[in-house]
Amino acid sequence: MLFRSWNATPSAGDIFVCPEDEREAREVAAKRAALHREHEFRSTKFISLTSFHDNLGKGGPNELKMLIKGDVDGSVEALSESLQKLSTAEVAVRVIRSAVGQITESDVLLAAASGAIIVGFHVRPDVKVRDLADREKVEIRLYDIIYKAQEDVKLALEGMLKPELKEVVIGTAEVRQVFRLSKGVVVAGCMVSSGKIVRAEKVRVLRGEETVWTGRIEALKRFKDDVREVEKGFECGITLNGFSDLQEGDRLESFKIE
Repeated sequence: MLFRSWNATPSAGDIFVCPEDEREAREVAAKRAALHREHEFRSTKFISLTSFHDNLGKGGPNELKMLIKGDVDGSVEALSESLQKLSTAEVAVRVIRSAVGQITESDVLLAAASGAIIVGFHVRPDVKVRDLADREKVEIRLYDIIYKAQEDVKLALEGMLKPELKEVVIGTAEVRQVFRLSKGVVVAGCMVSSGKIVRAEKVRVLRGEETVWTGRIEALKRFKDDVREVEKGFECGITLNGFSDLQEGDRLESFKIE
């Protein structure tokens, strides 16, 4: 019987594999070690505005990398220039990419590989992009005012940026049909396409990529019954509190602030 010592202590839950020959064993071990190193490398690249200054003091990167997406060329160019002007002798602000359009999965993967923060100006990520950003640990910051983005980056470089209020999307529903009842009541016949719709949380109406209204749900029904929430894959009727200009094809996005 041949005995070999371990190069490293196995962890609980590790799978013990016995290849037919030693060369195969070494190849498998080398591939798994490479994957582990890549995972460790990528995990150390996670950067957020609120933690950037603290990481800098612990020997972290002295370059704040940003990927900027916006609705029009002028805004993207102005935001990129204004943020890069915040560079100091100690820390550089570098925009690795700036482009017009919605935030995409490719943007998230590039940011993850580069250790960058994504800044969206008048654009929003969809559910798939948000999920990917969570998995890849990429921070996405959304702004409607250039000055606010400048202020946040400046405070981050100074170590004075407080933890932000983060928006968490709970679910999305597609408006399949609009029913106009008596007394001006409008009911949207919807199918919940992701997550769940929660009556107590805030909701926004998306038409294409534009947000046309934000407010509260007045009534949420399954058939004729009032319900607190409706899960993905189920139909429901939704009446909004103070908004009746609903159209087929609109998306209702339920969200909360943490």
